[in-house]
Amino acid sequence: MKLAVLQMTSGVDPAVNAQTLADGIMAAAKGGAVMLFTPEMSGLVDRDRARAATNIRAESDDLCLKAVREAAEAAGIWVHIGSLALLRPDGRFANRGFIIDPTGTIRARYDKLHLFDVDLPTGESWRESSVYAAGASASVVSTPVGMIGMSICYDLRFAGLYAALSGAGAQVLTVPAAFTRPTGAAHWHTLLKARAIESAAFVVAAAQTGDHEDGRATFGHSLVIDPWGDVLLDMGEAAGLGFADIDLTKVTDVLARIPVIAHRRAIPDVTVVP
Repeated sequence: MKLAVLQMTSGVDPAVNAQTLADGIMAAAKGGAVMLFTPEMSGLVDRDRARAATNIRAESDDLCLKAVREAAEAAGIWVHIGSLALLRPDGRFANRGFIIDPTGTIRARYDKLHLFDVDLPTGESWRESSVYAAGASASVVSTPVGMIGMSICYDLRFAGLYAALSGAGAQVLTVPAAFTRPTGAAHWHTLLKARAIESAAFVVAAAQTGDHEDGRATFGHSLVIDPWGDVLLDMGEAAGLGFADIDLTKVTDVLARIPVIAHRRAIPDVTVVP
C-alpha cells in the first residue's frame, strides 16, 4: 500500500495553510496514495499568542478542517491531520489530530496527551500547558493502511503510550511533529526507530520543517520506518510531498521472529534499596 507524507512549513495564516493541505491531498491521490499524513499544527504555526488566538476556532468553524474534509472527499483519499489548534468549549485550546475518510467524515480524534514544557540549552523555552489542555485518552483506528495508533510530537518520549497502542492492536504509529532543531538533531531519528522496534509497528512521522513566519525553526526529516527499524522514507529538510510503500505482513514477520508484544509483562512494584 502506498502512503503519502506532507512535510510543511506552516505559517500564521490558516487560509494559506488550508490551501497547502488541499493541494497536498489532491497530489497524494494523483500519486496513487491510499492515505496522506500531515504534521502537527498543520493549520497554524504562530508563537505570537495574541495573534494566534484570533485565528483559533472551535472544531465546527475551523477553516483547515473544513478544507481537508472537502478535499479528502473530492480526491477519494484518507487523511490523517497531524494536528490543529482548536478552541475548546471551556476556552482553552486543544492540540488535536484527526483521521478523515474518503467521504470527508471524521473517523477519529486525538488530543495530545503530553504537553511540551521545557527549557532548552539554546535558551528556547516552551510552556505548551499554559495555553493547551492535555488529552485524556488514546485511540487505535481501523484504516486501509492498517490499525493506526495516534500520538503527537512530545508524546514520542513516553514509551508507555506506544506500548498501550501496540498492545491494543496498532500496526502503524503516527507521530506528527513540529520538533525544534536542537531536539530533532539529538533525538528524532533515535526515538522514532525505538518506537517502531519496541512496538513491532510501522511509524509514520510527518513533520514541520524550516524557518516559519513567526520566527520558529523546525527540524523536518519526516520519516516512515518499518517494524524492524529500517527507514523507508526520510524527507530531509525541504517542504513537499513524499511517498512510501508499506506491507503489513512485515508486522507479522517481525512478531514471528521476536514476539515482543506477547512477551510483555506487567511491571512489578519497584523496590528502592538505599
